[in-house]
Amino acid sequence: MGIKFTRFPWGSMRCGMVDGHVLVLNKSWVAVNVASARRAITLLYQGHARAVHPADYSLYSFEAWCDLSADEDSDEDGRFLHTPRIRVRLPEVIILSAFNSFVHREVPFTRRNIFTRDNHQCQYCGRRFAKQDLTVDHVIPRSRGGGDSWDNLVLACVRCNLKKGSRTPEEANMPLIRRPARPQWLPRLGTRIPRHELMSWQRFVDTTYWAHEPVEESAVG
Repeated sequence: MGIKFTRFPWGSMRCGMVDGHVLVLNKSWVAVNVASARRAITLLYQGHARAVHPADYSLYSFEAWCDLSADEDSDEDGRFLHTPRIRVRLPEVIILSAFNSFVHREVPFTRRNIFTRDNHQCQYCGRRFAKQDLTVDHVIPRSRGGGDSWDNLVLACVRCNLKKGSRTPEEANMPLIRRPARPQWLPRLGTRIPRHELMSWQRFVDTTYWAHEPVEESAVG
C-alpha cells in the first residue's frame, strides 16, 4: 500500500463509529480489555496488534486489513473510518502482538450490579419494572439460613416478593427464570455496549449478563 504516515492522521479522520468498541485479546486469545475506535486502530497501525476476522478468526496486519477493507463495497453499518487517502474498517476484535498477561477482575458485589445483572427484570414473573418497583429477594430466605451472595440474591417485583414470602421458590411454586450466579467481568469503557458488538464477542467472553446495561467500575486503560 505504500503508507508513509509517521503517526496515524486522526486530524483528517472521519469516523462513523467514533464511540465504537473493539474487544482486545492477549496473545493467548483471552479477552483483557475493550478499546475505543481510536485506540484500536492506533494499536493496529503501530503493529502492536492484529485484526481478527469475525468469520474465520484469521489475523491481519494493518496494511492487510486496509486491503481487505478496500474490497468491501458498502459501509452501511457505519464501522468505517475515512481519511483522504484510505478507508479502514473498524475491527470488532484485535489481538495484541506482545502482551500475554491476564487481567483478574471481578464484578463488585453491589446492589447496583444485581440490578445490572438481572436487567431490572423480576426473576420470578419475568416482567421488567422501574427500579423503585423492584426488591432484592433472598432465594433461600434469611430465616432459612440464606445469605447475601451472587447465587442467593435476585430481583423480584413487590407482588412476587410478597407472594413468595419466607418460602423457597420450590415451596412457593415460583421457579426462577434464570439461576443466579456471579457474572463474569466484561471490560468496558464506561458506555453502553451495543448488542451487535456483543454478538461478535461471544467466542471470547461470556456477555450474557451485560447485554443491556454496563457494569460499574471502568476497565484498564
